[in-house]
Amino acid sequence: MGHSHDQGHHHDHAPKLDHLNTAFIVGIVLNLAFVIIEAIVGFAQHSLSLLTDAGHNLSDVASLALALLAFKLSKMRASNTYTYGYRRSTIVVSLLNAVILVAAVGIIAYEAILRIGHPEPISGITVAWVAFAGIAVNGVTAWLFMKDKEKDLNVKGAYMHMAVDALVSLGVVVSGIVIYFTKWYWIDSAVSLIIVVVIITGTWQLLMDSIRLEFDGVPKQIDVNKVKAELLKAEGVKDIHHLHLWALSTTENALTAHLVVDTESMSQFNSIKKDLRHRLEHLEIQHSTFEPELAEDHCTQTECTLDAKPHEHSHDH
Repeated sequence: MGHSHDQGHHHDHAPKLDHLNTAFIVGIVLNLAFVIIEAIVGFAQHSLSLLTDAGHNLSDVASLALALLAFKLSKMRASNTYTYGYRRSTIVVSLLNAVILVAAVGIIAYEAILRIGHPEPISGITVAWVAFAGIAVNGVTAWLFMKDKEKDLNVKGAYMHMAVDALVSLGVVVSGIVIYFTKWYWIDSAVSLIIVVVIITGTWQLLMDSIRLEFDGVPKQIDVNKVKAELLKAEGVKDIHHLHLWALSTTENALTAHLVVDTESMSQFNSIKKDLRHRLEHLEIQHSTFEPELAEDHCTQTECTLDAKPHEHSHDH
């Protein structure tokens, strides 16, 4: 018995994020220019905090470039080798960016702890002015991604990177001003550690969401029980099993399922399928593959195990 494919017909239902290409390019150019300026001033002033921040900002440039590459790859056509195309690159990059962000925070914390015991004299006012410029650069870049950050994990990652850097720069401005008036050089490290705690709190969920998608977990915004209940509402559908849900990319989700239908409904399966497809679109599932089974001869409960892999479905019914 043949099964019904709906792959590839819903491409237009994924969120439209083409305008973000410009946002990524602007963000990369702005941040790269700032890294160069910050590094030059850091060397000139012998400021470890500015050099460390420049290194951290350079990791953000790399993250933005990776996210832009993932968007470009996700638009490439499928091939005989990569039948889903390169959509999954967006998931891989979202995980990589989350790891980079956590690693960068770890480096900041390590540097801050080392410097608390051995603070170095720095020009507080110079540090404050450069960091103030950093707030402007990172703030503008974060704003470019703000309205789309809940639509895609890569966009959320870019937004988090930039927002985090703006926060780091704000802390550096405050510490620079305090150092200028008091010469308490240890303040720089103390502020860095406070910022690290704030960053980890905000970044952890992004990392967990990325790991979930990388391991073919059900996307966080989708409730499997709700999906199953919605499919069972369709006329002619008696039961459902072998239901698998996973993310094709950070913006597109897929489903495969075996549907048990009665003999009378089998001839109407195309219309049943159309109804199901429509229901799934409202649940943020853009790609679906259904395999029908007759109610009188579908597999028993012991045979209907859930050991199939997410990207596989049976061809022998």
